[in-house]
Amino acid sequence: MTGPACDLRLLRATLADGRSAAIDVTGGRIAALHPPGAPMPGAGRVIDLAGALVLPGLADAHVHLDKCLLGLGWRPHRAQPSVLARIEDEKAFRRGGRTPLAEQGAVALLERMLRGGTTSLRTHVDIDDVTGLDHLAQILDLRAQWSGRVQIQIVAFPQSGILRCPPVAGYLDEALRMGADLVGGLDPVGIDGDRDGSLGTVFALAERHGRGIDIHLHDGGEAGLGEIESIIARTRAAGLGGRVAISHAFALADADDLRLGRVAESLAGAGITLVSSVPGGRRCPPLPRLRDLGVAVCLGTDNVRDCWNPSSVTGMVERAMLAAHRFDLRGDGEIAGLLDTIAGVPARALGLGPGAVAPGLRADLAVFEAACLPEVIVERCRPSLVMARGAVVLDRGVSPAA
Repeated sequence: MTGPACDLRLLRATLADGRSAAIDVTGGRIAALHPPGAPMPGAGRVIDLAGALVLPGLADAHVHLDKCLLGLGWRPHRAQPSVLARIEDEKAFRRGGRTPLAEQGAVALLERMLRGGTTSLRTHVDIDDVTGLDHLAQILDLRAQWSGRVQIQIVAFPQSGILRCPPVAGYLDEALRMGADLVGGLDPVGIDGDRDGSLGTVFALAERHGRGIDIHLHDGGEAGLGEIESIIARTRAAGLGGRVAISHAFALADADDLRLGRVAESLAGAGITLVSSVPGGRRCPPLPRLRDLGVAVCLGTDNVRDCWNPSSVTGMVERAMLAAHRFDLRGDGEIAGLLDTIAGVPARALGLGPGAVAPGLRADLAVFEAACLPEVIVERCRPSLVMARGAVVLDRGVSPAA
């Protein structure tokens, strides 16, 4: 006897472009999209979405699972005035306790993110003289435990610097052997005090291990712009196009339009991705302008209820709404275009998530009770159903078809 042609069928789905379709899922991937009225083979299970909007699973391109304190009681936030002061404040907190990261907040954060439709993420994990490789080992274990629900990339991140904290270079080398996906960097001038020495170490590690790079750049002004230009040159020289990301890049907010255009053209040409949390204040790069200039731009939550930031904005829909608000995006087309920063670009540039709803792609899906994508973002909707690798991992009451 012949079995069903697909494992699961989602009937009467509305896609992001407004088309109606039935979505067939088999073996964890989308097998077919059927237009209304088309003949369809049998299905092992059918769910009628009654016109609900189906988006690809959302991607958080920058988060810190090991820093999150959502699992603990409220910790008064001291709002330290500089990056270095925040680093030292966090290290002092860590010296005072050894709560497992899962209990401290990593699991609570993953659960919140999944409830918001995030099915893939890139997390930075601190590697320094306080944590050593312990945090990495815990997050590697957590990644394995959550592999059926969330795709997790791990960046070995030198939060205390590389040259400023001598054991870190060796730790980073071992972290990449342990299974970290990328090597990170931090403010070569502002923290390490040596742009070329710091970047040289990061790129040497990436080339030695055949890994990508994701560098935090808080440095502003000419120093920060010089760091970006140096990263561009090193990326080209190393043939690492498509494998390097710069997180934050606050210096781009300081550039005049002529300089911004030149740097943006170089970033796009080198295949470097820009990741932003859409921060408050005056240091957010002009993301819409950068996108118009061809730069691949992704969004991430960054710090969630930790020693750096008391905020708990954990969903990528909310992050997209912050971008719409900050950059005064009002038209439906402009707002809908933000899906690319939380799904399409992460998939194309970082390998995070499927990026689209199409045959052959991984069946990571988020279903929203909304008429269109702009409504999801403006109303900050939460999904009624979330699928990861073809399995339903969150269901707020969507019923099987009769």
